Amino acid sequence: MKDKAGRGTVKAQSGFNANNDSEVLYKAMKGLGTDEDAILQLLTARSNAQRQDIKAAYKTLHGKDLVDDLKSELGGKFESLIVALMTPPIKYEVTCLRDAIKGAGTDEKVLIEILASRSPNEVNEIKSLYKQEHDHDLEKDVTGDTGGHFQRMLVVLLQASRQQGIQENLIQSDAQALFAAGEQKYGTDEGQFITILGNRSNAHLRRVFEEYRKLSGYEIEESIQRETSGTLQEVLLAVVKCARSVPGYFADSLYGAMKKMSKVQSLCPVLRRTQIRDMRLNPAKI
Repeated sequence: MKDKAGRGTVKAQSGFNANNDSEVLYKAMKGLGTDEDAILQLLTARSNAQRQDIKAAYKTLHGKDLVDDLKSELGGKFESLIVALMTPPIKYEVTCLRDAIKGAGTDEKVLIEILASRSPNEVNEIKSLYKQEHDHDLEKDVTGDTGGHFQRMLVVLLQASRQQGIQENLIQSDAQALFAAGEQKYGTDEGQFITILGNRSNAHLRRVFEEYRKLSGYEIEESIQRETSGTLQEVLLAVVKCARSVPGYFADSLYGAMKKMSKVQSLCPVLRRTQIRDMRLNPAKI
């Protein structure tokens, strides 16, 4: 997560010693019973890069795979959470996307959460590793499982071609185009929303949202809720929230997950995807 200044609060531990940490984990799993508290406290206090060092040290010292041992000692949602924490961020996101697409049905919420919140560089890394791990093209898999304007928005996000910085000469025209495509129009020109929200930088979009509010008298979220519906509305709102603040988007996701009846079941996927990537984006610099 990040604090108000945009700095990561999941930080690399100072004085970190991978060998010592691997011994703590080994003792937590040795003998009868498992010290789950020790495992949780240690792994959530280390950055993902440090967890990878611990995994390597564990194999060197004990000749065993740390993740395999964790799987054998833990169970249920807690096991899923711990294994996710031990997975490199991009690899975990690739796994989430593959699981969201394969088999019967599609988990659109996972597609939205990952593709709406990642930087262009991260999206390109995800596409490359997805191809390497599964010998499939991510865009083809996504388009094979989605349709309509929702599919078009996901395809735009997968191009990872957001413009850099703020285009001063486009701020007013972008705001006017969004106003004309929705509030001023009978019906909705979804294509304008897709093109602008999918291709402008977060910093540029924040300026557009300010201009849009002055022009229309509405926040852009209000207009999206009135003018669109279903999964298209969900992905557009996610893009807007991430443009305003990626940590804020995940904070809302966690809050929503904890409000549901099945708190652990709904919380774990969001928490895993939030924690394993350590919220390394700084929205002020996007």
